[in-house]
Amino acid sequence: MEQTNQATLELLESRVRRVEHLLYGDDGNTPKDADSLPAKPAVDTLADLERRFASLVSNVRVYAELLKIYKSHPSLFQAPPADVPPTQLDRDALRAVVLSYASAFPATASALNAALVDTPVPEAALSAQLVGLVPQMEALAQSQKQLDAEVAGLRGRSERLVRQYYERQALGASNVVASVEARVERAEGQIRRLETAARKAEQESV
Repeated sequence: MEQTNQATLELLESRVRRVEHLLYGDDGNTPKDADSLPAKPAVDTLADLERRFASLVSNVRVYAELLKIYKSHPSLFQAPPADVPPTQLDRDALRAVVLSYASAFPATASALNAALVDTPVPEAALSAQLVGLVPQMEALAQSQKQLDAEVAGLRGRSERLVRQYYERQALGASNVVASVEARVERAEGQIRRLETAARKAEQESV
């Protein structure tokens, strides 16, 4: 019960703050949420809300007039269910409202009939031909599925062949070239060493 009362007071507080903010703006002193409010007894909080609401009603004439209207005619502020006829109208007024739309019903029915007449209905022979084409269409769809499966298989085989070519031919050729380059480098190194040894021998003989 205490939690319910606290929630009700917080709801009333938020509504009063919202109205005050719309009328006066934010003065920097109004708490933003219920957690920032100082802990006060429920009686004091309710009295403060009543005082602030009375101040709003006394300072804003529109609210005072609305409050008077609400007290005298509370049904104006409550929307009745759609299936309930308006209580402000008597039976004759309701009958007049319904009869005022009576001419719209034949016009709507005529428009619907015209739409049905203007919409051509396919001949039975054409419909039979279309129905006869259904098995052929299903067979074509099945053939298309088979072709798609064959194309997918060929694509996979092509990918495998290309991979094998690169692995066996291209990579093999690159390995051969790398081996030849390594041999050439070793031969060049041996030649340079022999040339160096020959130059040293000539210098020593001189």
